[in-house]
Amino acid sequence: MHGPNPVGPTLRAPWRSASSQSEGEDVKTGGGSGRLGLSAYLAYFGPAIMAAVAYIDPGNFGTDISAGASFGYVLLWSVVLANLMGMLIQYLSGKLGIATGRSLAELTRDSLGSRSKIIPYWLASETFALFTDLAEFLGVTSAIYLLSNGAIPLLVAAWISACDVVVVFAIAGRRFRRVELMITMLVFGVGLGYVYEIFLVRPDASAVLRGTLIPTLTGSTQLFLVVGIIGATVMPHVMVLHSSLTKAKAEGLDVPGRKRLLRLHRADTVANMTVAGLINMAILIMAAAAFFSAKLNVVTINDAYKTLIPLFGISASVVFALTLLFSGWSSSTIGVLAGQSILEGLLGSKFNPWGRRIIIRVINVVPTSIAITLGYNPLLLLVYSQVVLSLLIPLPLIPLIYYTSRRKFMGEFVNRHSITFLAVVTAAVIVALNLVLLVTTV
Repeated sequence: MHGPNPVGPTLRAPWRSASSQSEGEDVKTGGGSGRLGLSAYLAYFGPAIMAAVAYIDPGNFGTDISAGASFGYVLLWSVVLANLMGMLIQYLSGKLGIATGRSLAELTRDSLGSRSKIIPYWLASETFALFTDLAEFLGVTSAIYLLSNGAIPLLVAAWISACDVVVVFAIAGRRFRRVELMITMLVFGVGLGYVYEIFLVRPDASAVLRGTLIPTLTGSTQLFLVVGIIGATVMPHVMVLHSSLTKAKAEGLDVPGRKRLLRLHRADTVANMTVAGLINMAILIMAAAAFFSAKLNVVTINDAYKTLIPLFGISASVVFALTLLFSGWSSSTIGVLAGQSILEGLLGSKFNPWGRRIIIRVINVVPTSIAITLGYNPLLLLVYSQVVLSLLIPLPLIPLIYYTSRRKFMGEFVNRHSITFLAVVTAAVIVALNLVLLVTTV
């Protein structure tokens, strides 16, 4: 292979543990036959479920509820499109880590070279990390407020949610596998909650099918929501994180071992992104069936919670709030890991994750608390944050496509021309939608 050390030693990730080393050995040996069974998959399982959290975070709640409540099922196609885009992008990100032994942030730092170029790129990357954290923060805040039935004021809930990931990392300690398992349980909780919600609201199956298969887009408001849905799904920060996670899994493997790992990664990505996509669709379907069909005006998450009670009972509202809490809690954890990967990969230096978390939370908590005090709608803030994220998607996406399509970085793992073509089309669609949005709204 050619290029920057594609199969040699890698930088040790801060969460790397003895358990993940044994996982790599399980994949490397492959049972001695090269075949990959359930045990090998379970040993590898983790990176894609972590990335999938970004597909069901509070930002998705905000955009999907707004789209479903305002327009019914007609924008379901955009959720499917966004998920297919995200599936391809996450596959490329994980593949990059496996093939090169380096994360997207590390390769970008090497390409930029000088600090005068790295620092502006890092600051821009911190911007999408900041807006990601904003969505997570607003989601947990809203969930705490709703579950307390308003007994905890929204402003107090905001300051409580500032400490949301302390519990996760306190329980996990230094064992990253525990973090993966906790994230899996939270995602399972969100999925189970929406199975229950869909059972209650009984959506129109024919309308769901039409909205899924027939693209419809009329007016700037729908375009705004479509861009928000894409921004909430194709999250910039997990493009960087996924490559870091697979890099850690691939550490110490030879080329045949990495090929077997790539097969596991492909299956892991398709399975977990499909589940995340179905949950994402279920959020919009629930909003369409519960609110749009009844011609109810739902403009806030609080409206959604209260409206569900007379329609479907208190259990529907409680499950809705719990799924929002699980979503925000899990995505906050992923945000910490992604932010750490961005910072260390681009700057090449270690930074205390708790220190970084405190800085980001203070940046978000103070202005958001002011906005809440002034009466701004948290749901609207969520949607706007996702639109900003969509505008920032090209920042990591263009380098990702470049590296994975170049043999000097990927060696024999380089993308097929058809995969590169699909990736370029994906980037072009995202950029085009962003430009149309800017032209029609500015």
